[in-house]
Amino acid sequence: MPPAPRSTWSPGVPVPDHVPFTAVVRFVGLLAVAAILALPGSVYMNLLEVLERQFIFFPMPRVERTPADLGIPFEDGYFTTDDGYILNGWFIPAPFEGSAGDLGNADITLLWFHGNAGNMGHRVDDLALFHHLLGVNIFIFDYRGYGDSQGKPSERGVYQDSRAALAYLLSREDVNPGRIVYYGRSLGAAVAVELALHHDPNGMVLYSPFTSLADMGEALYTLSPVRLLAGNRLDSLARISQYHGPLLIIHGEADEIIPIDQGRALYEAASGPKSFYQVSGAYHNDPLGDAGADLWAALGRFLSSLPDDPGTSDRAAERNSKAAE
Repeated sequence: MPPAPRSTWSPGVPVPDHVPFTAVVRFVGLLAVAAILALPGSVYMNLLEVLERQFIFFPMPRVERTPADLGIPFEDGYFTTDDGYILNGWFIPAPFEGSAGDLGNADITLLWFHGNAGNMGHRVDDLALFHHLLGVNIFIFDYRGYGDSQGKPSERGVYQDSRAALAYLLSREDVNPGRIVYYGRSLGAAVAVELALHHDPNGMVLYSPFTSLADMGEALYTLSPVRLLAGNRLDSLARISQYHGPLLIIHGEADEIIPIDQGRALYEAASGPKSFYQVSGAYHNDPLGDAGADLWAALGRFLSSLPDDPGTSDRAAERNSKAAE
């Protein structure tokens, strides 16, 4: 399937990984209206997905920048979800042996789940940093309705998209199925955690994760019935203890959108080997390039610590094999 035409995009206007949360609060308010109307179950669920698209997901349809703009080789590919939508993704191979970024992680593939705004074209600078500084393979894709991907986004839909992305990776002969690491930022962290419950990664990195939609709303409006109305939507806190693999949580100290306490709560609830890295003074949408060398050292140590013995790889590959069927 040919990609849509691309036009010039100015890198001087970044798109945030998360839009101001007032939109999400408005979403919860509309949930209250629906509850008061006591709509039939099927109608209510359909309404929820419409509201999600209006107040949680903020896709941009045109991918106007690619890794090629920074001189990074990549494959522009398409894959299909179980419910028939065609999604767009980029596979960026690890740097060649001997390059400045080769840290011995060339057999690791990072499965990247981005935030709720923009599309993968707005993550090109971050992709370049991971490529050059960590020396890993990277696969990033756009959820349904984002960029060149078909469909309309919803919570249920992005979970389906994550399974299709993993299945695509497992179909590639150049990807070690036992060395796939999930990387989720903001909304993408919730997607990564949900997928990890069904298909174990070799490790997982969560950047600026939130505990749940209910906690986000309640943190801003303590007297509102947010928890009752939001239910268990995007509830990583309820899921994280069921993941027992290696975990690194990264959070900006001054995150004004997702409080660092939520990242720490996820860390405390996690049951496997885990570490927490605080980015001093960082806000939610600060560029990764401003985070400093210590962040990249922490990421490098985490990746180097992941199990790579044949037994571990075989077990992870066996657990994940069902995703490719």
